Amino acid sequence: MSTSALTDLHLHSDQSDGRLTPAALVALAAAQGVRHLALTDHDTVAGLDHAAAACAAAGLRFTPGVEATALWRGQSIHVIGLGLQPDEPVLSAHLAGLRQHRRQRLLAIGERLARRARLPDAPAIAARIGAETAVPTRTHLARALVEAGAATDLANAFRRLLGHGGPGHLPEDWPALEATVAVLRGAGAQVVLAHPHRYRLSGGALRALTGEFAAHGGHALEVSLGNMARADLDRLAALARRHGLAASCGSDFHDPAMPWNTPGRFAKLPTDLEPVSGRL
Repeated sequence: MSTSALTDLHLHSDQSDGRLTPAALVALAAAQGVRHLALTDHDTVAGLDHAAAACAAAGLRFTPGVEATALWRGQSIHVIGLGLQPDEPVLSAHLAGLRQHRRQRLLAIGERLARRARLPDAPAIAARIGAETAVPTRTHLARALVEAGAATDLANAFRRLLGHGGPGHLPEDWPALEATVAVLRGAGAQVVLAHPHRYRLSGGALRALTGEFAAHGGHALEVSLGNMARADLDRLAALARRHGLAASCGSDFHDPAMPWNTPGRFAKLPTDLEPVSGRL
C-alpha cells in the first residue's frame, strides 16, 4: 500500500478517545509529512482552537472538523463534518446532547457488566469515566477494564465484554443519519461518511446506506483509510462513483502505540475521484 502523506482528514486527540493532546498530535502529523490536517474528535469541537494554533505555528494547513455519531437501521454510523463553523448554535446543542447521551449510555453498560459479566466494579468505573472525561467512549471503558484486570487488552475487552453479543452490549440509540447530516450541513461543513467498510453491513445494505447518505445531502465518502485492504478501497471508490460523491482520506489515528496507523499513512485516492480536500 502506497503512502499519501499530504492531507489527513481523520485524526483524534485526547479531547475524545485519542491519546495525544491536539498540539502533540499536530507535531506528530508534521513529523510524518502531513501538510494539511483536520481534527475530527468524536462529538466535540473542544480541541479545534489548540490544533489550529499548533498548525499555524508549524506552517500546516488546518481544517476544523468533528466526527458525529448517528444511527441508520439500528446501527451506529459515524459522520464527519469538515470545514465547519464550530460555534454554530444548532451544532453546539447537537454535540452537547450526544455527549450527555454517551454518559448515560456508559452508566447503563457498567450496570450490564455488573449483572451479566459479574464485574461488580464496572458501574463505579463507568461513573468515574463519565465524570472525568469530556467525551466518554467505550474505548475509555475498555482501557479501564484492561487496567482493572478484567480484560487482557483492548481487543479482548471489546470481543468478550463490549462488542456485539457481549454482556455489555447495548442496542444503538443515536440521532438519525438524516438529522445528523442536516446539522453538519447547517454548520457549513462538507459531510463525509466515515469508514463505510467497517460497518456490519452486507454489500446491498452498504449500497443502500451510501445512497441514502447522498440523498440526504452528504458530500463525500471516506474512500482511503489507514490500514485498509486494497479490495475495500476499490469497493468504496466504486460506491463514490455510483453516487456522485467526492472522496476523503485519513488515518483515523488515535494512539501512537499503534504504529500501523500513524498520521498520513494510507493509500492514495483514485485519480478519477474528486478529493473533498479541494472544497475546504
